[in-house]
Amino acid sequence: MSHQFTADDSRLLSDIMRLRRDVRGNHFLPTPVDDSVLDKLLEAALHAPSVGYSQPWQFVVIRSDKVKQQVQQSFLRANIAGQAQFTGDKNAQYSKLKLEGILEAPVNLAVFYQPQSTPVLGQTSMPDMGRFSVVCAIQNLWLMARSLNIGVGWVSIIDPNAVKQILNAPEQSELIGYLCIGYVDEFLDEPELKTAGWEQQKTKNDVIFKDSF
Repeated sequence: MSHQFTADDSRLLSDIMRLRRDVRGNHFLPTPVDDSVLDKLLEAALHAPSVGYSQPWQFVVIRSDKVKQQVQQSFLRANIAGQAQFTGDKNAQYSKLKLEGILEAPVNLAVFYQPQSTPVLGQTSMPDMGRFSVVCAIQNLWLMARSLNIGVGWVSIIDPNAVKQILNAPEQSELIGYLCIGYVDEFLDEPELKTAGWEQQKTKNDVIFKDSF
């Protein structure tokens, strides 16, 4: 008999998804994240759906300050290049944003996609499905973290090849996500970039269509 959830369960899950936040370094606390807690996050990731049940994910847990410092150097270089792509008010606003928490977060987590050398069921027509599966694992981890009142920040302003080299990753492994994980001083009521006015929130009518565009 399949497990049935209640309306209260559904509302709780809705709250967890709605109140999930991308956490910056200025909100992380130095409080250690125990291995037992981290195991819960990784276990949630491992329950994610994957194309052809391929489970193409790899996780590197990083607690070493030396490794974090090397990764942050990659961020700093990429951040300079990223800011240069914006002009005017956006450039000035960019310079004021805190966009990572690599050193502040007690735990960093590098999440890789490991492609298979043989055909994968469901991936033969859409080769990116393996990468999408890894993203599903990250989302699972993120929601479990929020349910445990643990913050997660996804650092995308980074050189993936530099991170691969720093972590001695296998040649075929592809960095999908670099996450900063830790307890926080607060979870903001609204996404930080929304509050800062970086972009406007889209409405349902902007993104949902019926039968065709």
